[in-house]
Amino acid sequence: MKALVQRVTRAEVTIAGRTAGCIQGGMLVFLGMEKGDAEKDLDRIVKKIANLRIFSDSNGRMNLSVKDTGGEILVVSQFTLAADCRKGNRPSFDSAEVPEKAKTLYEQAIAMFRREGIPVASGEFAADMQVSLVNDGPVTFLIDSR
Repeated sequence: MKALVQRVTRAEVTIAGRTAGCIQGGMLVFLGMEKGDAEKDLDRIVKKIANLRIFSDSNGRMNLSVKDTGGEILVVSQFTLAADCRKGNRPSFDSAEVPEKAKTLYEQAIAMFRREGIPVASGEFAADMQVSLVNDGPVTFLIDSR
């Protein structure tokens, strides 16, 4: 399982012109599931993101988590994170999880973030989405559960 995490001052996902999810500050999390991902991967990645200290404290150091700041998380499914671009110029998605299982893991991730006490907005699994954001920093991390 891979997550691309961006610290944002604002993020929004729209589908066919309507807003599906919007946050005013916190993290934009693109979440991609790979074949073989299991509950342990999901648990590891959710706990890591929920407690990742990427927000500035009063001394300007990255020392606070999204929970510490009262921020929000916008979760967007992103199967392209499973792409293999090593051969040729066309990405291979052979390692992406099958949609049915990926959707279940995606929905579980959203529920787990909420159980951590974090306000969560989301896109829609497998929808054609447009994402807009203001990356704060810029601060971006790639997290791999493996």
